[in-house]
Amino acid sequence: MKRIKAILQLFRIELPLAAGICTLIGATISAGRLPSWGILLPGFLCVFFVSSSAMISNDYFDLETDRVNAPDRPLPSGHALPKDAVLFTFLTASLGLAAAARINLTALLVALIFWTIGFLYNWKGKSAGFIGNLMVSACVGIMFIFGAIVVGHLWNPVIWTLASLAFCFDLGEEIAADAMDVEGDRLRGSHSIAILKGRRAALSISGFLFGLFVLISLFPVIFRWLGMLYFFLLLVMDGYIIFCTLKLLRSQTAQAGRFWIRWNYLGVSFCLLAFMLASMLMR
Repeated sequence: MKRIKAILQLFRIELPLAAGICTLIGATISAGRLPSWGILLPGFLCVFFVSSSAMISNDYFDLETDRVNAPDRPLPSGHALPKDAVLFTFLTASLGLAAAARINLTALLVALIFWTIGFLYNWKGKSAGFIGNLMVSACVGIMFIFGAIVVGHLWNPVIWTLASLAFCFDLGEEIAADAMDVEGDRLRGSHSIAILKGRRAALSISGFLFGLFVLISLFPVIFRWLGMLYFFLLLVMDGYIIFCTLKLLRSQTAQAGRFWIRWNYLGVSFCLLAFMLASMLMR
């Protein structure tokens, strides 16, 4: 039972669950209504299992580091074995790809790309600095686009806007987080922007990306894709994100920076709510 519990901990189930929910949001926004569960379930299961595979392979490749930094994790503690991680990495990947195959060929190809990026990131991308940041952010944006694929509305401009917002925000957050973790990243040989160019340069790039996020968020208003409800929610959302970004850029300590990074996430959660409500009620 202890080994089974440890294997389940490898999944970090809250993260694949959140990824699956992002796909449901993408499907709902793209369709402009709540699709049936017969349509949504394969998409949710695909992203859930593919994300689970990424979580498990992450622990496998981090085993030696975790022996020092997180000895209580399932693998370094010995409660789960490396062969368990290998088995469940490919078992969950197979389940996810099988669910994608139930949708259509496009879904299968995108899911395969999604899984490959995650695997390569865990294997080599973590220490690659900006390239690694791009890999993670691409996976975040893909979740929403995958939802559009599930319901057959891949070229919906609203969902591509949302995916772009998710990409920009996550990339900004990844770079800002690296700026708060310079010492630890330097010890593990990372080539982050903060290490190569300095903390201030990394935060400036992060601030630019958050500014780009605000600019892209205006597209549904400029092109009249969504109604006035979105516009009013947008004012609150963008104002909040600008405030948090300015606080982040002015932060003098890593602790203060992490605080404003976390609070910025609330603005993105509000963004999802704005897109969902405006897409379902005002289109």
